[in-house]
Amino acid sequence: MDLTDFRALSFDCYGTLIDWEAGIAAVLRPWAAAHDHALTDEELLTAYAQHEAQAEADHPTDRYPQILARSMRSLGAQLGIPVSDEEAEVLATSVPQWPAFDDSAEALERLSRRYQLIILSNVDRTSFAGSNRRLGVTFTSILTAEDIGSYKPSARNFDALRAEADRLGIGDGRLLHVAQSLFHDHLPAKAAGLPTVWINRRHANPGWGATPAPSAAVTPDWTFTSMAAFADAATG
Repeated sequence: MDLTDFRALSFDCYGTLIDWEAGIAAVLRPWAAAHDHALTDEELLTAYAQHEAQAEADHPTDRYPQILARSMRSLGAQLGIPVSDEEAEVLATSVPQWPAFDDSAEALERLSRRYQLIILSNVDRTSFAGSNRRLGVTFTSILTAEDIGSYKPSARNFDALRAEADRLGIGDGRLLHVAQSLFHDHLPAKAAGLPTVWINRRHANPGWGATPAPSAAVTPDWTFTSMAAFADAATG
């Protein structure tokens, strides 16, 4: 299919539209430094990745602020760095301060003229509201982990997405999932029968950063290195 054949786009938010690595690093870096640990942002993010994924798998009904605090405590235990309740709370409440990528708002505005836009995100409603203000667009639907009761890459989240597409009257094959994370999004989206677009935000960086490596090979249907480039292709 051509990109313009789709009627709706579903988006991951964090890593795709919002720069969650910058947001997380802005908390972890001063925390580690305050305890005399000189670690780079990449080292902290790579160490952090598995802790958040494990917390989401083990505690699927926890709200995202609880996941963030739990992940930071687990990271601290691994690194031998103490985590006070106050330090964990800083990360837990930081999501509304995480910056949007420079091209996200403008690309979404252009895409909204042609497609219905859906959010499918590992977040809670309150935290996402802060991010949505940075994105400046009205989404047709917002599906969060808090609503669904599980976190991606759980198949339940993509079952919920497909059910929402049916409710909106989006025909089979007319929904395209757009995401950065191969682990959280592309593998389960493909398993659910959805075509995908990879916004490869880390194309200039080796490694996986704050996202675990995918557990199997996966090939997105399209790849772009920015939302701006995707919007150019998808809006003609």
